[in-house]
Amino acid sequence: MWVTGYRSYELNIYKDSDPKVEVLKSILKDAIRQKAEDGLEWVLVGGQSGIEQMTAEVVCSMKKEFPELKVAMMLPYSDFESRWKEERKATFALLKGQVDFCATVSSEEYKSPQQLRNWQKFMLEHTEEALLVYDSEFEGKPKYDVLAAKKYAETHEYNIVTIDMDWLENGAREFFERKNENDLQ
Repeated sequence: MWVTGYRSYELNIYKDSDPKVEVLKSILKDAIRQKAEDGLEWVLVGGQSGIEQMTAEVVCSMKKEFPELKVAMMLPYSDFESRWKEERKATFALLKGQVDFCATVSSEEYKSPQQLRNWQKFMLEHTEEALLVYDSEFEGKPKYDVLAAKKYAETHEYNIVTIDMDWLENGAREFFERKNENDLQ
């Protein structure tokens, strides 16, 4: 399953300690757990901060419960994180060391948008479904992945699950209800 979605800045998340991170990870974990119970073995993500990195962290945290579940970080091109701040690079390096597999689709540094289209094609051709954190009323970078997945699904058997704002709001409500119940115990 390919998992992608908004970047951190699109979610107004600028620190890992932001409470939204815990909520989003909980929602992702619930969605991935359901798929893992149905036999999901591999989750593929890119390396973007935000939903992709959160997903990689979530899958790594699920290893005890689902030892057969693996995560691959497939980067669109080499030197992917070269323009990031040092703190983000360090976090990224740690995460790369935790995933089950990490590689680049293009061995060259970024040269053109075609590398990103090739990466989308790779992700689609190497997965059976996509989990996309995206809402059409709040467009952002994931719009291009959503469009590519929908176009691919027109000619291939490909399942697309979209976590939209309603799902996120319901998931956040459930998260805080569970948290309040646990705090009362």
